[in-house]
Amino acid sequence: MKTFAQHQPLTDAELDGLAEFLQSCKSGKAMNVEQLDGFFAALIAGPETVVPSEYYPEVFGGEMADACQFVSLDEANEILGLMMRHWNTIASALYKGAVYVPLLLEDIDGMAHGNDWARGFMRGMGMRQDGWAELVNDEQHGGCLIAMMMLYHEHDEDPEMRPTPISPEKRGQVIVHMAAGLVAA
Repeated sequence: MKTFAQHQPLTDAELDGLAEFLQSCKSGKAMNVEQLDGFFAALIAGPETVVPSEYYPEVFGGEMADACQFVSLDEANEILGLMMRHWNTIASALYKGAVYVPLLLEDIDGMAHGNDWARGFMRGMGMRQDGWAELVNDEQHGGCLIAMMMLYHEHDEDPEMRPTPISPEKRGQVIVHMAAGLVAA
């Protein structure tokens, strides 16, 4: 079994392995790695601690014993270790006050949309909704969440919740504001 420093960012191969594992979860409701990235960012930036035993069901789409099928204890340790290292990568940047560049998946045309990241972020906020309410309602600082909310609601079932259509150029700006807003959160 390989061991890595707990602060070393995941390699592309490790991210791919984590993504494949999450796709294989039996519930079909596990997060993809983009959602996981946004989710972890919200939990780390959030006002209150959320422990792994509380957030694992959100990540895996149900209780780990029901949603995941690990082939061995080594695989379970590897997947949970990859998640911890990814958490530590995000936390390291945010705790230093540095900009964390969100992990965004690209579509077939090479465009990153950011909607899954925003959905993950909002799910993370939902785990401590009362704690986040103070920032959301703060007129001076609440604006740092606007970019996340725009991408979260872009395809909302309720047309009233959708922002005006986002052009590719505007999307790039929204994603930059999303990363900057994370530092302010």
